[in-house]
Amino acid sequence: MKNYEIEIKWGVIFFAASLLWMYFEKLMGWHDVLIAKHPIYSNFFGLIAIAIYLFAIHDKRKIFFRGKMSWKQGFISGVILSIVIALLSPIGTLITHYLITPEFFENAIENTVARNAMSRQDAEAYYSLNSYIVQSIAGALMMGVVTSAIVALILKRK
Repeated sequence: MKNYEIEIKWGVIFFAASLLWMYFEKLMGWHDVLIAKHPIYSNFFGLIAIAIYLFAIHDKRKIFFRGKMSWKQGFISGVILSIVIALLSPIGTLITHYLITPEFFENAIENTVARNAMSRQDAEAYYSLNSYIVQSIAGALMMGVVTSAIVALILKRK
């Protein structure tokens, strides 16, 4: 565990940032009045996510690898960070949908059906706690691995 303290620390920071972002989305009305804009505006969190990966892998290079880090070392660190984030994501999803914005699923379902984007049955399946938990884990792993590869390439030092 000592070897992974930095990834765990940054995983917790990512978790906190994602909860703050969900609260920000709620305040901006993207979970109710402006829910049609949610799919567009929620993507801006990607910039925060990339910044956190940059800070985390830079931190790993500076502290753990003493300023020198290969692409492989940075990539592995990022993958471990992604695993930590994926493990925490179901908790974040539960907090978001029970405490921050419990009406999100119903609002999203109603908006999607009203726009004829999905049938009610498909919308209810997609906008559900189980679906969002699976999506959060898969998204954390998939996007995390890609981000790790790119960030490790940027931050490698001989």
